[in-house]
Amino acid sequence: MAQDQVNIPDELKSFVEKAKIPTAIETGDLTGDGRKDFILVISNVVPKDAPYEEGGGGRSVLVIIRESDGSLSLAARNDLAAMCKNCGGAFGDPFEGVVIRGTRFTVMNYGGSSDRWSYSYTFAYSQRDRTWQLVRVEESHFSAHDPDRTMKTTRYTPPKHFGLITFADFDPYKFKGKGKR
Repeated sequence: MAQDQVNIPDELKSFVEKAKIPTAIETGDLTGDGRKDFILVISNVVPKDAPYEEGGGGRSVLVIIRESDGSLSLAARNDLAAMCKNCGGAFGDPFEGVVIRGTRFTVMNYGGSSDRWSYSYTFAYSQRDRTWQLVRVEESHFSAHDPDRTMKTTRYTPPKHFGLITFADFDPYKFKGKGKR
C-alpha cells in the first residue's frame, strides 16, 4: 500500500469499511459532555503500482462519539473535506490532518507545485442542533518562487459568506452562498 495505515483502538475497527484503511485519528471531547470522542479518517486502499489516474484514494472523515452507556456511534460523515491521495498535484498527498480544539475540529489540505494552495475547514459543535456546523473556511494561494509577495489568504465565515452548513452536508466546492440563513 502506498498510504501509511495508522493503528486504531479495537473499539473503532468496526467503523473501517471493507477495502478502506484508517489513515488518521484524533481524540477529543467533541460534544462537550466530558467523554472521549474520535475523528477517524479512512481511505481507499491504493496499491503502490496503481496508475496515477486510478490512485485517487477517496477519503472519508468520520465523527465518532461516545454515548452515555460507553458505546461508540457514528455521529457525522463527510466524503469531501479530506482530499484524495492524488489530489495534491506534484506536491503529493494533500491531506495534512485533523486538529481538535474543544468541540471544534479543522480538516487541513495542502498541495500544488510551483503554485501552492491550502484549504482548511473548521466545524464547531452546536448544542442546540447536536451536530457540527461550518464556522470557517480558509484558502491560501502563493507562488513557491516568491511566497512573501504572492501569498493571498481568504477567510470565509457565516453569515456573510454562507449560512448554516452541517459537516455531513459540507461540499468544499459549493459552500459559498449556501446554507440556511
